[in-house]
Amino acid sequence: MRAIHCTQRVPDGEQVNEMSSDVPLLSMRGITKRFQAVEALVDVDLDVHAHEIVALVGDNGAGKSTLAKMISGVLAPDSGLIEIDGEQVTIPTATAARGLGIATVFQDLALCENLDVTSNLFLGRELRSGPSRDDGQMEHIARQVLRDLNSRIPSVRSPLSSLSKGQRQSVAIARTLIGSPRIVVLDEPTASLSVGHTAEVLVHIERLRDLGLGVLLISHNMNDVRAVADRIVVLRHGRNNGVFDAAQVSHEVILAAITGATESEMVSGPLSTLLRR
Repeated sequence: MRAIHCTQRVPDGEQVNEMSSDVPLLSMRGITKRFQAVEALVDVDLDVHAHEIVALVGDNGAGKSTLAKMISGVLAPDSGLIEIDGEQVTIPTATAARGLGIATVFQDLALCENLDVTSNLFLGRELRSGPSRDDGQMEHIARQVLRDLNSRIPSVRSPLSSLSKGQRQSVAIARTLIGSPRIVVLDEPTASLSVGHTAEVLVHIERLRDLGLGVLLISHNMNDVRAVADRIVVLRHGRNNGVFDAAQVSHEVILAAITGATESEMVSGPLSTLLRR
């Protein structure tokens, strides 16, 4: 397993440091964003490597979506440094993000009910052969992308309106692979899904890692996070509050970092029920 740099700011103030052996696909340092008097993010650090799923967790208002929007070119930081493959970059627009190899799936998915799977995958990026759309080539690529994700969507010609919520999320994730991205940001991809559909989407997320991408997963579901993540980054009140190895950290430690409570309070207090979800 890759050695990672990890600074854990756990509630008792302990810190653990490990050295990194490679350059992250995405590195953010000292990211700060204010909305008038509100500090949404303060001096936030984040790394995402190739072949890695990093889960970004925190309570409502912790700054997760704000950070995701900066990576995606929707918002600009007030200060801080962003690097892609070790090179400093700016991401002023969503188009610039795509040009840097960053693809994002927000909660609203931004899919078109009246179009089929292929048309949704290539929406705004249609392939052409002369003056006409090259539907055959787009369908060929769509089938390949869905195979890469191990998707169970019955046909690339299926209208979106005929698909389940889980299948629609699969289409949204598959669309990120059009254009060969290196970094994929997923904002609550399993929200409102059934257990079966959630399991299917988690397989797709793992496939993104297997394909060599760096994945940033934003989620409130700790079971989903622990099922697929390699590292867990906690934000609390817009600040870093821990970076953890997902294979070793306990629910108690993660929830303590999210809420600011002690581990004993997590086990014995009212929030202890969250640990069994």
